[in-house]
Amino acid sequence: MRYTLPAAALSLVLAMTGSMGSAKVEQVADPRAQALLANGHADLASGQVDAATDAFEAALAVDPGYVGTYIALGEAARKAGLQGKAIHYYREALQRDPNNLGAIAGEGAAMAEKGALEKARTNLARLEGICGKACAETQELAAVIAKGPTPRVLSAEAVKPQPVVESN
Repeated sequence: MRYTLPAAALSLVLAMTGSMGSAKVEQVADPRAQALLANGHADLASGQVDAATDAFEAALAVDPGYVGTYIALGEAARKAGLQGKAIHYYREALQRDPNNLGAIAGEGAAMAEKGALEKARTNLARLEGICGKACAETQELAAVIAKGPTPRVLSAEAVKPQPVVESN
Protein backbone atom coordinates (compact mmCIF):
# COMPACT_ATOMS: atom_id res chain seq x y z
CA MET A 1 0.00 0.00 0.00
CA ARG A 2 2.75 2.44 0.80
CA TYR A 3 4.26 2.01 -2.70
CA THR A 4 1.03 2.74 -4.56
CA LEU A 5 1.33 6.52 -4.61
CA PRO A 6 5.04 6.62 -5.66
CA ALA A 7 4.42 3.94 -8.31
CA ALA A 8 1.51 5.90 -9.75
CA ALA A 9 3.58 9.11 -9.81
CA LEU A 10 6.49 7.32 -11.48
CA SER A 11 4.26 5.75 -14.12
CA LEU A 12 2.72 9.16 -14.85
CA VAL A 13 6.17 10.71 -15.31
CA LEU A 14 7.28 7.87 -17.62
CA ALA A 15 4.07 8.14 -19.67
CA MET A 16 4.58 11.86 -20.15
CA THR A 17 8.23 11.44 -21.09
CA GLY A 18 7.41 8.65 -23.55
CA SER A 19 4.68 10.64 -25.27
CA MET A 20 6.93 13.68 -25.57
CA GLY A 21 9.59 11.60 -27.30
CA SER A 22 7.17 10.39 -29.94
CA ALA A 23 5.69 13.81 -30.66
CA LYS A 24 6.17 15.00 -34.23
CA VAL A 25 8.42 18.04 -34.37
CA GLU A 26 9.02 19.75 -37.70
CA GLN A 27 12.73 19.82 -38.38
CA VAL A 28 14.26 22.91 -39.96
CA ALA A 29 17.58 22.69 -41.79
CA ASP A 30 20.49 25.04 -41.30
CA PRO A 31 20.19 27.95 -43.80
CA ARG A 32 23.54 27.05 -45.34
CA ALA A 33 22.34 23.48 -45.85
CA GLN A 34 19.08 24.76 -47.37
CA ALA A 35 21.05 26.80 -49.91
CA LEU A 36 23.18 23.77 -50.81
CA LEU A 37 20.06 21.60 -51.11
CA ALA A 38 18.45 24.16 -53.43
CA ASN A 39 21.57 24.17 -55.62
CA GLY A 40 21.59 20.37 -55.62
CA HIS A 41 17.94 20.14 -56.63
CA ALA A 42 18.58 22.60 -59.47
CA ASP A 43 21.54 20.52 -60.63
CA LEU A 44 19.47 17.34 -60.39
CA ALA A 45 16.66 18.90 -62.43
CA SER A 46 19.14 19.87 -65.15
CA GLY A 47 20.57 16.35 -65.27
CA GLN A 48 23.87 17.04 -63.53
CA VAL A 49 23.72 14.15 -61.07
CA ASP A 50 27.36 14.37 -59.94
CA ALA A 51 27.12 18.08 -59.17
CA ALA A 52 23.85 17.49 -57.32
CA THR A 53 25.41 14.71 -55.28
CA ASP A 54 28.33 16.97 -54.36
CA ALA A 55 25.94 19.71 -53.22
CA PHE A 56 23.86 17.25 -51.20
CA GLU A 57 26.96 15.79 -49.53
CA ALA A 58 28.11 19.29 -48.64
CA ALA A 59 24.68 19.95 -47.11
CA LEU A 60 25.02 16.72 -45.14
CA ALA A 61 28.37 17.92 -43.79
CA VAL A 62 26.81 21.23 -42.72
CA ASP A 63 23.70 19.70 -41.12
CA PRO A 64 24.12 15.93 -40.61
CA GLY A 65 20.81 15.45 -38.82
CA TYR A 66 18.44 16.85 -41.46
CA VAL A 67 16.26 14.12 -42.99
CA GLY A 68 15.66 15.99 -46.25
CA THR A 69 19.34 15.73 -47.14
CA TYR A 70 19.24 11.93 -46.97
CA ILE A 71 16.15 11.86 -49.16
CA ALA A 72 17.85 14.15 -51.69
CA LEU A 73 20.93 11.92 -51.71
CA GLY A 74 18.64 8.94 -52.32
CA GLU A 75 17.02 10.69 -55.28
CA ALA A 76 20.42 11.50 -56.78
CA ALA A 77 21.60 7.91 -56.31
CA ARG A 78 18.44 6.60 -58.01
CA LYS A 79 18.98 8.92 -60.99
CA ALA A 80 22.57 7.68 -61.21
CA GLY A 81 21.31 4.09 -61.34
CA LEU A 82 22.69 3.23 -57.90
CA GLN A 83 19.55 1.76 -56.34
CA GLY A 84 21.42 -0.01 -53.53
CA LYS A 85 23.02 3.24 -52.41
CA ALA A 86 19.65 5.00 -52.68
CA ILE A 87 18.06 2.39 -50.42
CA HIS A 88 20.83 3.04 -47.88
CA TYR A 89 20.11 6.78 -47.86
CA TYR A 90 16.36 6.26 -47.58
CA ARG A 91 16.87 3.91 -44.64
CA GLU A 92 19.04 6.52 -42.93
CA ALA A 93 16.17 8.97 -43.35
CA LEU A 94 13.70 6.43 -41.99
CA GLN A 95 15.85 5.87 -38.90
CA ARG A 96 15.52 9.57 -38.14
CA ASP A 97 11.84 9.88 -39.13
CA PRO A 98 10.10 6.48 -39.41
CA ASN A 99 6.92 7.86 -41.01
CA ASN A 100 8.51 10.13 -43.62
CA LEU A 101 6.41 9.64 -46.74
CA GLY A 102 9.18 10.67 -49.14
CA ALA A 103 11.63 8.20 -47.63
CA ILE A 104 9.13 5.33 -47.67
CA ALA A 105 8.17 6.04 -51.28
CA GLY A 106 11.77 6.52 -52.38
CA GLU A 107 12.91 3.30 -50.74
CA GLY A 108 10.03 1.41 -52.35
CA ALA A 109 10.78 2.90 -55.76
CA ALA A 110 14.47 2.00 -55.49
CA MET A 111 13.51 -1.54 -54.48
CA ALA A 112 11.12 -1.85 -57.42
CA GLU A 113 13.77 -0.57 -59.82
CA LYS A 114 16.21 -3.10 -58.39
CA GLY A 115 13.70 -5.93 -58.85
CA ALA A 116 12.49 -6.45 -55.26
CA LEU A 117 8.83 -5.95 -56.13
CA GLU A 118 7.41 -7.67 -53.03
CA LYS A 119 9.38 -5.41 -50.72
CA ALA A 120 8.26 -2.42 -52.77
CA ARG A 121 4.65 -3.56 -52.39
CA THR A 122 5.19 -3.71 -48.62
CA ASN A 123 6.24 -0.05 -48.72
CA LEU A 124 3.20 0.72 -50.87
CA ALA A 125 0.90 -0.90 -48.30
CA ARG A 126 2.62 1.09 -45.55
CA LEU A 127 2.09 4.32 -47.49
CA GLU A 128 -1.56 3.48 -48.11
CA GLY A 129 -1.99 2.92 -44.38
CA ILE A 130 -0.41 6.26 -43.50
CA CYS A 131 -1.82 8.63 -46.12
CA GLY A 132 -4.26 6.64 -48.29
CA LYS A 133 -4.38 5.85 -51.98
CA ALA A 134 -4.90 9.46 -53.09
CA CYS A 135 -1.54 10.55 -51.65
CA ALA A 136 1.02 11.72 -54.24
CA GLU A 137 3.76 9.47 -52.81
CA THR A 138 1.45 6.44 -52.95
CA GLN A 139 0.53 7.09 -56.57
CA GLU A 140 4.17 7.66 -57.54
CA LEU A 141 5.28 4.39 -55.93
CA ALA A 142 2.38 2.48 -57.50
CA ALA A 143 3.44 3.77 -60.93
CA VAL A 144 7.06 2.70 -60.39
CA ILE A 145 5.95 -0.76 -59.25
CA ALA A 146 3.67 -1.10 -62.30
CA LYS A 147 6.59 -0.15 -64.56
CA GLY A 148 8.70 -2.94 -63.06
CA PRO A 149 12.44 -3.27 -62.61
CA THR A 150 14.80 -1.27 -64.77
CA PRO A 151 16.64 -3.32 -67.36
CA ARG A 152 20.26 -3.98 -66.52
CA VAL A 153 22.83 -2.52 -68.84
CA LEU A 154 25.91 -4.62 -69.45
CA SER A 155 29.29 -3.07 -69.89
CA ALA A 156 31.81 -4.23 -72.46
CA GLU A 157 33.96 -5.71 -69.69
CA ALA A 158 31.06 -7.82 -68.43
CA VAL A 159 30.67 -9.62 -71.76
CA LYS A 160 34.02 -10.98 -72.82
CA PRO A 161 34.19 -13.13 -75.92
CA GLN A 162 35.69 -16.55 -75.58
CA PRO A 163 38.99 -16.84 -77.41
CA VAL A 164 38.91 -19.13 -80.39
CA VAL A 165 42.06 -21.09 -81.18
CA GLU A 166 42.46 -22.16 -84.79
CA SER A 167 45.22 -24.25 -86.22
CA ASN A 168 46.95 -23.26 -89.46
